[in-house]
Amino acid sequence: QVQVVESGGGLVQPGGSLRLSCAASGSIVGINVMGWYRQAPGKERELVATTDSGGNTNYADSVKGRFTISRDNAKKAVSLQMNSLKPEDTAVHYCKMTRIGIAYWGKGTLVTVSS
Repeated sequence: QVQVVESGGGLVQPGGSLRLSCAASGSIVGINVMGWYRQAPGKERELVATTDSGGNTNYADSVKGRFTISRDNAKKAVSLQMNSLKPEDTAVHYCKMTRIGIAYWGKGTLVTVSS
C-alpha cells in the first residue's frame, strides 16, 4: 500500500503564488508517475501536471507558463509551484502517485484564489 499526503493549500489573492507538496509513504519502491489534478465545484477532476521517472513533464494548457512541477525521486515526493494564480484556479488539488499501474490518491488540499 501507498499513502499519499498533500500540503500547502490555502487562500491567496489573484496574481499570488502557492507551493503544494506531496509525499508518499509505505510501499514506495516502483512509483514512477507523479502528478497533480484538481476539481473545482461542479466540475470534473482534471489533470494539472504530471512528471515521470525520466523527468518528462506534462501540463494542462491552462497552467502552462504559470505552474512548475518538480519531483524528488529519492523521497518519492512531488511539488507544484503555482504562480500568477487566477480565480479559476480555485479547486481542491489532489496528488496522484502511480506504482506498477495502480494509482494512489491523496485526500486533496484546497486552493482558493480570491480577493
